Amino acid sequence: MAASYGAPGVYIEEQPSGSMPIEGVGTAVAAFVGFTEKYDAEQGDPTDPDGVKPQLVTSWPQYERIYGGFVAGAMLPHAVRGFFENGGSTCYVVRIPGGNGANGNGRLTLPSANRPEVGSLEVSVLRPGARVEVEVVAPGTDGGDGGPDYTLRVYEDGTLREEIGGLQFTGKTPRTLERTVNERSEYVRVEVRPAQGVPLTDRAPVPGRYAVETPPPVTSGVTPADLEGSVAERTGYQGLAIADNVTIVAIPDLVTVTRGEDGSLDEETYLAVQKQLVDWCEAGRTRMAVLDVPPGLNATRALEWRSRLGRDSAFAALYYPNLVVTNPLARPGATNGERFLTVPAGGHVAGVWARTDGARGVWKAPANEAVRGIVRLETEVTTGEQDLLNPEGINCIRSFGSYGTKIWGARTLAKTDPSWRYVNVRRLFNYIEESIRRGTQWAVFEPNDRDLWERVKRNISSFLRGLWMQGALVGTTADQAFFVLCDESNNPSSSVDEGRLVVEVGIAPVKPAEFVIFRVSQWQGGGATSE
Repeated sequence: MAASYGAPGVYIEEQPSGSMPIEGVGTAVAAFVGFTEKYDAEQGDPTDPDGVKPQLVTSWPQYERIYGGFVAGAMLPHAVRGFFENGGSTCYVVRIPGGNGANGNGRLTLPSANRPEVGSLEVSVLRPGARVEVEVVAPGTDGGDGGPDYTLRVYEDGTLREEIGGLQFTGKTPRTLERTVNERSEYVRVEVRPAQGVPLTDRAPVPGRYAVETPPPVTSGVTPADLEGSVAERTGYQGLAIADNVTIVAIPDLVTVTRGEDGSLDEETYLAVQKQLVDWCEAGRTRMAVLDVPPGLNATRALEWRSRLGRDSAFAALYYPNLVVTNPLARPGATNGERFLTVPAGGHVAGVWARTDGARGVWKAPANEAVRGIVRLETEVTTGEQDLLNPEGINCIRSFGSYGTKIWGARTLAKTDPSWRYVNVRRLFNYIEESIRRGTQWAVFEPNDRDLWERVKRNISSFLRGLWMQGALVGTTADQAFFVLCDESNNPSSSVDEGRLVVEVGIAPVKPAEFVIFRVSQWQGGGATSE
């Protein structure tokens, strides 16, 4: 409706165009499901004290502030660090409740100076997952008053939190010593375990500073249902419903959950969880699952694993072998077996996907790219072995000596339809479909007439032309690269009466040169003469 004007003059009116250009959505946001050392609600989400909802993390230092560092038995921290080391910039962490060190508070028995076989104080941490150190100060040293009293200092994350003096290992009962600490400390509890025939005077601790180690994840009570989680409760990978920008999903601690106390792997459960994750990604059609072959498999068994997995899906990719990284929890003087650790490749692979997206674009196959932050591969793959693995959709990671360790495959698990054979093709379509979906929301409830059809067609064509010019689509001209159809032919009056607007889009995606073949033969050359 035109404005009402009174005085003569020049008036300016702004009118909306009725449409907006389509902007590409993010493609390199990963999500990792598993166990963490701790959870700090103050650093994370104060409304989520248990830390079970997906949490956005944009750097490794931020992850450490919220979830702590590495903990024995948990693969998720290694996946997150591998993601950032390989070029990732944004990911969500989905912590499994009941699976961190909080299931058993950190405990440490201080060594006894006179009776090391008995031990001195047993120290336990009150706050689950907290990184605590205790320091024993002997009488007359480091601030002591020269009397018989010991001092106990408590540190959290390297910062001094408490200093408790007046500790005497004399003829008094252990209960007196315990009360002195337990009534004054907000961080630790101490206990003197009974030892028949050993007086308290013989159980004075060795002075020094000691780290109270966080216990490994308690996984006996964790089930595949915990990994899957719930949309309503925002747990597990189902909880990623609140993180609709996630495009890559991995469960690095699947190997932790399915490994028994004797070290054996529950392969049926491992397979079942992988199948469920693939089905979930396929149902949503906006995310891809990065799957890992279990550790310890040779090429033959990896091939058998693919057969048992049995999924024919373009929304998942399988990688082999696992990676060997430096064990950050190894103590000085540790053996080679303790200095290194085998971890799933999913986190590092997701980082390479993100790095490729940023440097080249989602349409570039994330292969022939170096894997950073590793020591070596768990298993070396030969060309002959990859000849068998690659056609089955197992993407190999291979070492090429001075050329580095690289991802040497870019296939999905799609078997029957070669159109979706490559990871980059599936991810490009995900990117285009989601960008169009979000970029055309303005069209809902607009008058369904020719003007709307032309505006929608123009917006989508402009977006696709930009992708073609960047090299994402095949064709020497834009007409060869894509088409957008939106007119009376696919929007008859019957469809309009039902409130539908139908737009048909055809795309010619660029595909990787997986096999580069040079045909070489002998040639006499132009200088050859004939008698």
